[in-house]
Amino acid sequence: MARFFREQDIDEFRECFYLNARNGGMIRTLDELSLIMRSLGESPTMPELKKYLQEKGGKMSFADFLDVMHSHHQKEKIPDEILEAFKSADPSGKGTIPAKELKHILGRWGEKLSPREVDQIFREANISANPNANVKYADFVRIVCAPIPDYY
Repeated sequence: MARFFREQDIDEFRECFYLNARNGGMIRTLDELSLIMRSLGESPTMPELKKYLQEKGGKMSFADFLDVMHSHHQKEKIPDEILEAFKSADPSGKGTIPAKELKHILGRWGEKLSPREVDQIFREANISANPNANVKYADFVRIVCAPIPDYY
């Protein structure tokens, strides 16, 4: 599984796994698996968690956990979900959102970003500083959700 994740990600997975796996470095309960995956930014459903644990015989080592994370990553399509959220908030179907509104969303909803973080995202996504500009949200999602290159 190491070939599917960056070394930095595996280190983060390992730290979270061993911090929360209470049974001798093994996951044996849905609560443990749920806590670990959600701590790592995933959002599995309870039926998915049950399936993952059952597939591994009711206990999960770190290597098994990497398998689960890989299969879950294949299933969870975060860019598609974000794009659908933008589309549902776009009754005219233009495919754009005012930059001012996007800035407001990023700074006020969910994991609230600081104005500096929002400005950095706008720079990286080549979004005009003009508050009256419109942003093509499909392009924005593609840029923001692109994997970060691993240059180690």
